[in-house]
Amino acid sequence: MSKPVIGVLGFSDGDKAAHEMLKPIVQAQVDAITNALRADGRVEVVVAEDIVHSDKTAKSYAEDLKAKSVDATIFAYGVFAFPVFSVIAARYGKGPYLLAAPFNPDWPGMVSMLAAGGGLDHEGIQHFRVAGDVNDKEVLEKIIKFAKCAKVVSRLNGQKYGLIGGRSLGMYSTTVSMQDWQEKFGIDVEHIDQLEIVRRADEIDDEQVEKAYKWLTENVGKVEFNGTSFTPEKLKTQIRHYEATKKIIDENELDFVGVKCHYEMSAHYCTQCLSAAFLNDPYDWDGAKEPFVCACEADSDAALTMQILKLLTGDPAIFMDVRHWDQENGVMEFCNCGSQSTWYAAASDDYKENLAKVTLYPALDLYPGGGCHVNLQTKPGKATIARLCRRKQGDGERYYMTIIPCEFVELPKEREKLTTMEWPHVFAKLPFDHNIFLERFGANHCHAVYGDHVEELKMICKMLDVDVEMYNE
Repeated sequence: MSKPVIGVLGFSDGDKAAHEMLKPIVQAQVDAITNALRADGRVEVVVAEDIVHSDKTAKSYAEDLKAKSVDATIFAYGVFAFPVFSVIAARYGKGPYLLAAPFNPDWPGMVSMLAAGGGLDHEGIQHFRVAGDVNDKEVLEKIIKFAKCAKVVSRLNGQKYGLIGGRSLGMYSTTVSMQDWQEKFGIDVEHIDQLEIVRRADEIDDEQVEKAYKWLTENVGKVEFNGTSFTPEKLKTQIRHYEATKKIIDENELDFVGVKCHYEMSAHYCTQCLSAAFLNDPYDWDGAKEPFVCACEADSDAALTMQILKLLTGDPAIFMDVRHWDQENGVMEFCNCGSQSTWYAAASDDYKENLAKVTLYPALDLYPGGGCHVNLQTKPGKATIARLCRRKQGDGERYYMTIIPCEFVELPKEREKLTTMEWPHVFAKLPFDHNIFLERFGANHCHAVYGDHVEELKMICKMLDVDVEMYNE
């Protein structure tokens, strides 16, 4: 996963003589931030050519950092700097912005940070703040968190989402406005007909199909052919659809996708479960690769949520349906006909270990096109569930993200038969009464990654002007 790229810009006094005297103090603060981040290694740093000390330098240095494609900018204060410089730099530079000042009673860097923050607030320019010694672990982690979140927001801007097919099964919560996405997130939506998958599937090289088939049948734990709807030839059709989808992604320069599937594909050709599983995986039969977000049922807000989670963590993101509350075990069961990444079966760097716990089952009779569903049970561990939803507000809609810290747990495989054995399963312990979730959650799909990412997601939402909904606060 690529690192965040953060610009560092120091601010000084606007009087020339005062600036020359104070410049070393500001430079020391810039150097302290830069050296700490470079030593830590999780963030790439680009330092402005000099210290801001005038309106013109505020504009030109900020523009220069922006031209170097930083994801965000840290404003560093060691002495009192004219607040107008920060406002000008923020107008012409690359946000989000983090204002940083040390605890130093000898010089009013803290005063400068607060004065600059007040100016930015006055102009409606969003920013974040951190105070203290950058070599203090807590202070450094705040800066790292800011950098990681800023990278997500920055790199969403300019991305291209491939909407393959249209609304699936009449679900309102899966559809989005192209104009709203472009204005709010900077994301373009490219509409592509599912027929392109079918057409391009016939063009896939037979040798590539045989290679994939051999790899799957040798590494997947069980392949349950039934001689009718799920045969070796039908699996090869699914492989062709996966390869065709990859070509569509490459040729259209897409950054993430949603595929409708139901019912045109699942009823007449094959389910798209194999594509969903291995696009999201960090590997396929051609070797290691970056996970690529693919949301089932053309759920666009799902795809966007998953893309945010992937950009934040570098890991595949889970797509799942809210299926059942298991009173006996005290877990929410998530189970969806489309597949999640097979990586979650063991969360191992060794794909063989993951695939050994995967079963390819025949598609349900509900999907007469045939093919397989990709079954696995998610490995236990701390996780964060998230979902972007919308509510009507005034003449438009307002985005909010529901964020739920949880713990994935393991149940006996036999337990999967209570719902739909053929589908992937996630069993999660929630930190609140399940009725709260069922009464308030704004969609049937939700998404997750391992780890506690609640605070990071809150910061990302603030950067995107998205409301946050927490059920345990």
